Amino acid sequence: MRRDAIRTSLFTRRALLLGGIEALALGGLAARLYQVQVVEGKRYALLAESNRVSARLLAPPRGRLLDRFGTPLATNRINWRAVLIAEQSGDVDATLARFSAIIPLSEHEQARINRELLHQRRFVPIILRDFLQWEDMARIEVNAPDLPGVQIDVGTTRLYPFGPTLAHAIGYVAPPSEDEADDAPVLALPGMRVGRAALEKYHDLALRGRAGILQVEVNATGRVIRELARNEGVAGADITLTLDAGLQQDVVETLGEESASAVVLDARSGEVLAMATSPSFDPTLFNSGVSQAQWNEWTKSRGTPLINKAVAGLYAPGSTFKMVVALAGLEARTIKPGERIFCPGYLDLGDTRFHCWSRYGHGSLDLRGGLKNSCDVFFYELARRTGIDGIAAMAKRFGLGVRPQIELPEARAGLVPTRAWRESHGHHWNPGDTVVHGIGQGFLELTPVQLATMVARIATGRAVEPHLTRAIDATLDPGADPAAAPALDVPAPYLHMVREGMWAVVNEQGGTAPLARLDLPGMQLAGKTGSTQVRHVARELREHGHFNSENLPWELRPHALFVAFAPYDAPRYALAVVVEHGNAGAQRAAPLARAIMTSALTRDPLSRASAAPRLAASGESDPSSARAGTP
Repeated sequence: MRRDAIRTSLFTRRALLLGGIEALALGGLAARLYQVQVVEGKRYALLAESNRVSARLLAPPRGRLLDRFGTPLATNRINWRAVLIAEQSGDVDATLARFSAIIPLSEHEQARINRELLHQRRFVPIILRDFLQWEDMARIEVNAPDLPGVQIDVGTTRLYPFGPTLAHAIGYVAPPSEDEADDAPVLALPGMRVGRAALEKYHDLALRGRAGILQVEVNATGRVIRELARNEGVAGADITLTLDAGLQQDVVETLGEESASAVVLDARSGEVLAMATSPSFDPTLFNSGVSQAQWNEWTKSRGTPLINKAVAGLYAPGSTFKMVVALAGLEARTIKPGERIFCPGYLDLGDTRFHCWSRYGHGSLDLRGGLKNSCDVFFYELARRTGIDGIAAMAKRFGLGVRPQIELPEARAGLVPTRAWRESHGHHWNPGDTVVHGIGQGFLELTPVQLATMVARIATGRAVEPHLTRAIDATLDPGADPAAAPALDVPAPYLHMVREGMWAVVNEQGGTAPLARLDLPGMQLAGKTGSTQVRHVARELREHGHFNSENLPWELRPHALFVAFAPYDAPRYALAVVVEHGNAGAQRAAPLARAIMTSALTRDPLSRASAAPRLAASGESDPSSARAGTP
């Protein structure tokens, strides 16, 4: 009995121990189940959902640039590409090796991909190949199970329908640098571009937009099953410009093969209607990458196609500066209305003789005659009387020697010298320096857009500022009249006297620019020629008449300039034309100005819609682009 009691007692203790252990195990399991399903249920549900749902950032469509009538000047087209998301790939090197066997990657592409893998976050897509063909996409899709993390993505690429015609004004885009992508994460997205020049650069932030999000369901291999949700983000703003694409085409065709530039302004408001530089370049090439051979061709060209000469080309203004000298003299009262100056063909100052472009002189001239004949001696003497500081002060009132407020980062201020400027460089200002500046030579350096601004201010008496933007994300009436610029602080009678002289240059017998005369009923143009030396001409050659710049090599010939406004009795359009090494403004620049002004007056973009422009290129548009010396 005793042994049975002991055996029963041992069994009971063991049963209780085992039962306790089982109870503890079941309690722990129940506690863990409660922890997983109740306390942390949401977290695990989210993890499961993350394995099923893949979220991707969407690059927003870049905003468009439109001309004043709504014609797209910079827009977007669809671009299919292959991208890699490193965190979904596992063995990235193996995936890249398999992809390269399907779609061969060049050494340059592989180096770029490795560089981006090193610097980009692992969840940010990296472009493997842009601009895929249908055959390439089919091969990638068929091999998708062997390419974890590789996806076909649709985005946009920049399209410039007018190609080189508007390249300098519109600019171009290019991939962002690593520093830019670090500062703005949206730039790390595939296909994102940043403006690198001109209006694309100036309006870059407005054109970028904000990134969207795409949620897709994926299977165990990462293959997309279906799209769950899409937020397109915010497309970049559409920006309406002052340019008229049709007039721009006419200006470019007029300049032809010349190394030249031209600017057409609304003389009352300063709106830039056309801005052309020749030769030009194809801005689309910067989107995908410029080859070394193409870059070498551009940089070695004597026509400097990458420089926007209209705002960054610096030239001595020559005789086109004589209107400023005349106004400075009138204001300083160093010449009176009707006063005459005699021109024997030269001016002696000390032991230096300054020649007129006419060896035989012009005789006795008043201000009107001085401008009409572009008499150098007249303006030598007027500058000598007035002084360089008075001339410089007047020049600045006409927008010369100061950087224009135009929306082009590359625009330059040029130079209008003063005594203080010269002395700050360790030199004394000589009377002879003042004399040569009277005919627009010496240290003067101005841009074509400044010359167009000058003549617009002369024509209207208003302090116009050249600008290229009409509206951002707004619809404008093409015929809407912008507010006129404020009045210029120059007496109206003085401006009238200068305008009369410019009218005589073109329309009066003996004027220096008969080739600029308009052939439009009831329309007259007023203008001024200019030619500027790029080398010194020996005194003996001038005195004996042996000098002929036509015989010089191209790069040593004078530049040819012409400025004008029209119609004379009610100025609407102002323009400046500069032909590099064109030799004589009257022969080379004036006929071009006449053709450009004829086009502006005929098309008349300030009062009605122009004829439809001709596209220089075509491409598939993004479906979201609706939002996306001598005279």
